[in-house]
Amino acid sequence: MSGILNPEDGSFWADEVFFMNNATIVMLFGILTLSVFARIGVMALAPRILRKIVQSDSIQAKTIRDSDKALGTAAGAGVALFLINTLIDMMGDVNTGIELPDLAIRIIPNVLQFIFAISLVVWAFRLVSIVQDVVGLLDNDDELDGTERTLISAIESILRFAIVFIGSVFIADALGFNLTSLVAGLGISGLALALAAKDTISNLFGATTVLLDRPFKIGDWVIIDSVEGEVTEISLRTTLIRTAADTIVTVPNANLVNTPVENFGKRRWRRWQTALHLELNSDPAKVADFCAQVLESIHESPVTVKPESSWCQVSTLTATSLDISVNLYWDVAGGAPERKAKEELVLSIMQTAKDNGLTFFDPRMVQTSQ
Repeated sequence: MSGILNPEDGSFWADEVFFMNNATIVMLFGILTLSVFARIGVMALAPRILRKIVQSDSIQAKTIRDSDKALGTAAGAGVALFLINTLIDMMGDVNTGIELPDLAIRIIPNVLQFIFAISLVVWAFRLVSIVQDVVGLLDNDDELDGTERTLISAIESILRFAIVFIGSVFIADALGFNLTSLVAGLGISGLALALAAKDTISNLFGATTVLLDRPFKIGDWVIIDSVEGEVTEISLRTTLIRTAADTIVTVPNANLVNTPVENFGKRRWRRWQTALHLELNSDPAKVADFCAQVLESIHESPVTVKPESSWCQVSTLTATSLDISVNLYWDVAGGAPERKAKEELVLSIMQTAKDNGLTFFDPRMVQTSQ
């Protein structure tokens, strides 16, 4: 080994090819070989190690199997970068005969650092998707609710922003930018950047407000300003709302700070009021029985809440009909269950009226008689 590190003049190791002696070429080839073995080794060993640590197949797939090339490339580039820097440091020793052209000394470490940074950024971006799997593992009911999906969306957005920011710093350093001068320049132009990014900062504060105050979560049906629909995604900059027409409306989070939000998803119950119009010549006793039976049907419904505030009573007598007011409250989770409960009650009311020999007022009969 000493012959390679300190080759004698006229020896094989001292012969020069492409501005480098054979000793340097052999060491570079050795570094390349070690980096390739490091890449292959990481791609082969990482899944086995991870299987002993994490039992989730989905996390294993996303962290290793779906990104093994990026992880292996980062490992290989990291090993090569470390060895190249070590080799360059050894060149300062007068007892070594290692020779690298100045151009290679400037370019090779930067190229390796660039590959290392890009590979890590790619791998880290793919890791972001495991947030949902981790939250799923911690969830007891094996079903992600709106709050958990909101948290996942926010964490993923923050992680992507952090990855891009940190990765940009490493990539800029690899490309030869002077980070000290860059930071100083940012300090000088900080005011201009702050003014230019005021909307982005406002959106970040808006996202923080949504996460802390929780005026709504993913899956809620909301009205924000003139936009009505279901919240499908909450990111750092915007909130996406899918309308009843199946269109997507993008709402900047900055608008959420000072805009009233009507959230139908936070309703404790759903109120339904209607009026029934019976014929004027209806038997009062049968009408009373009819009202009592309808109210009993309301109370017996499994989705009825606040029974003490529900009623079915004669409200007024008009020139053409006897009007009955109906008021009730349902505990239903969405529009479909509400429509189902309403259908069942309406059919029950129709059957009750038929059983009591009552008929509903028909305006067409009045027009015919006239």
